[in-house]
Amino acid sequence: MTGIVSRSFDSADETRPFEGGKGRMDLLNTDSGAVGRAVFEPGWKWSEHVKPIAGTDSCQAHHVGYIVSGRITVVMDDGETADLTPGNFYEVQPGHDAWVVGDEPCVALDWVGFVDYAKAAGS
Repeated sequence: MTGIVSRSFDSADETRPFEGGKGRMDLLNTDSGAVGRAVFEPGWKWSEHVKPIAGTDSCQAHHVGYIVSGRITVVMDDGETADLTPGNFYEVQPGHDAWVVGDEPCVALDWVGFVDYAKAAGS
């Protein structure tokens, strides 16, 4: 391992498209673990564009990340709600839905929850 590792999400190890062409998740596998960049297009909603891939009633990923651009609303299964905006660090526990707010894509980086995100159940 070298002292500095620099990689681009534009050359991701894996890219997983969302249903309906509403974005994608790019994954970099590193010695420290996977890091994901999601691009959620306007109109994206987890329950419409990832639920068919995941096969669960709500998102069961634990997310720890950072919003680069755009806005997203997250609603927990118990009704707790948060609006995430550029510059926000976030930690979201399993059991939630989310959707893009506005007409700008939401770009998010995640260090925990994207390793299996938008991956077909059983694969």
